[in-house]
Amino acid sequence: MPEAPKPITIDSPVTITVNGTEVTAQKGELLIDACERAGTYIPRFCYHPRMNPVGMCRMCLVEVDTGRGPALQPSCMLECGDGMSVDTQSEKVQKAQDGVLEFLLINHPLDCPVCDKGGECPLQDTTMSFGPGESRWVEEKRHYRKPIPISETVNLDRERCILCDRCTRFADEVVGDPLIHFMDRGANTQVNTFPGEPFSSYFSGNTVQICPVGALTATPYRFKARPWDLEEVDSTCAGCAVGCRITVQSSRNQLLRYNGVDSDAVNWSWLCDKGRYGFETVNSEDRLGQPLLRQGDHLEPARWSDALAAASRLIADGLGRGGADGFAVLGGSRLTNEAAYAWVKLAKGVVGSDNVDAQLGDGLPAEAVLGLPRATINDACRPGGTIILLGPDPKESLGALYIRLKHAVVEDGAKLIEITPQRTGLARYAAASLTYRPGEAAAVIGALLGGTSEAVAGLEPAAIAAAKAVLDAASGPVT
Repeated sequence: MPEAPKPITIDSPVTITVNGTEVTAQKGELLIDACERAGTYIPRFCYHPRMNPVGMCRMCLVEVDTGRGPALQPSCMLECGDGMSVDTQSEKVQKAQDGVLEFLLINHPLDCPVCDKGGECPLQDTTMSFGPGESRWVEEKRHYRKPIPISETVNLDRERCILCDRCTRFADEVVGDPLIHFMDRGANTQVNTFPGEPFSSYFSGNTVQICPVGALTATPYRFKARPWDLEEVDSTCAGCAVGCRITVQSSRNQLLRYNGVDSDAVNWSWLCDKGRYGFETVNSEDRLGQPLLRQGDHLEPARWSDALAAASRLIADGLGRGGADGFAVLGGSRLTNEAAYAWVKLAKGVVGSDNVDAQLGDGLPAEAVLGLPRATINDACRPGGTIILLGPDPKESLGALYIRLKHAVVEDGAKLIEITPQRTGLARYAAASLTYRPGEAAAVIGALLGGTSEAVAGLEPAAIAAAKAVLDAASGPVT
């Protein structure tokens, strides 16, 4: 699935000429994006619209004239300027593209029939569209042991790697887990993890999706299907509350893969491994597929009618002892809205009891939390904003939100105040971190908003002062 270019608002327009046609672009916009928006696709391997460009693969070379004569330049590193003339189809450009692909294929194995990327491989597509069409090489190709399981879910085939730097940049820049990187030098350069250390990132599956070849493959999908065998529908990930956009792919009535979709307002195509590989629970042999009734010290399969009758007897016994007023349901704050609605309807509509409750678990009154202004992920992560994080570690429980918050702080100049029971994955990026003991969240918020820090035992006054300074310096609304 090709990556969508970043949405852009043109408020400082410049005019460039692409293959003889005038195009309006944003001043400072990358040339590769401007050309694609105008309908001219420039081949690329290392460039990804959600990561900083590095210009490593040189596949996107085009002939550019900025007034000093035409020259071949990488379009992923060149910003649009007024009067720029671009030729993406000249003889020099085609020769450069042929040369880049020929060098990439010197040691690349011709194992497309058994490669999981076959049929959806950018290297295949680009070679067919822009390549020389034949090879002049007859020498033996380079060989490595294959594949290497660099984690429980990711396999590495070093022979296929074209050193595009996508996986290493994602691990380092996007999620801050530099667990995979370049090793060795010259013709022996390869991507790998530190010897004996696995690729233990919560987001490792994204490197499989963005890899332009079959160098990184997912263990759960390995040798399961071909792209043309898959039925695909757009959906929303149910692994957490973020609501990441995904494609659900199945074959022969079996779920085989989730892939992220580039949704600008939500997940930017990134998924945490919990969400990406959550489909395995659907196919698991341990999944509960029918009612179970306890027989002595173990559970036995039962019919739905028997299970419902047993549940009714339990409820009736409880009502017989105390009536509807003696029946109560305590729900968890982490349940879905659908689950919460179901048990409230059971308690109030069927049993007739008003004894229902769900604790938020952080000591804050419900009216205070529900009274906060609503904000989308885009609202919270706007450039230059101030963000108050009150809740669990997003890296552990809200993976895509963690990535968005990290990008907002590191790349867009947002300020983060962390108010959590313990330091989170965002602590090193936070402008101020306040940690509290269970039940003290309300007191910490009170101290931050004007109370005294003595109200919270163990809370350092310096931490409160730092957080207040960030709030005082905020030039816009705080989310």
